[in-house]
Amino acid sequence: MSLSPHTTPSGFLLPSIHSAPPFFTQQPNPATQAIVEEQWIRLLLSYARHRKLFTLRVDDSEDKGGEWDEVLRNERINRRIQSAYLSKLIAKLVEKNVAAYDPPRQTRSVLVYWRLPEEWAETLHQWADSTGQMNTILTFYEITDPPVPSPLSNVPLPLLRTAITILAKTNRAQIIAIPDGEGVRFFPSK
Repeated sequence: MSLSPHTTPSGFLLPSIHSAPPFFTQQPNPATQAIVEEQWIRLLLSYARHRKLFTLRVDDSEDKGGEWDEVLRNERINRRIQSAYLSKLIAKLVEKNVAAYDPPRQTRSVLVYWRLPEEWAETLHQWADSTGQMNTILTFYEITDPPVPSPLSNVPLPLLRTAITILAKTNRAQIIAIPDGEGVRFFPSK
């Protein structure tokens, strides 16, 4: 089989390296392995952005038909990434600050930052401004599950909380205790 890009059923364009059997295994040469890891990291982040996926688990390597199956498996060459190798790639994502273990204190599941928390903070603040939510107290639920879909729809709470904390450090948001948990008030930029 020739190395060529391939479009998945979800419309994602896989790079030609995805057709190379060695891509799915750890390489013995450290220089080669570093290049392959960079390719995997780029691929995982762009796929997560394409599908709006926030969580990657070591177990996803075994989940045939799962959310990540199109990228972690290549049926055309009969290859899939093994759990141990995916675990190492997940550790690299965390090391490069493009993912964080979620929940903390375990190493089998990460929150993927296809947008960095700082970018989510800016997106959140722009959304609050464009929807007229400045100086209004909103619940986290109202932000992540709005009546009209937004770029923040389905954002995981740990990522939302991190973005709000970033905004709070620049006096553009404040976390507020409300009867049902936590809320947030946004302030205009100065």
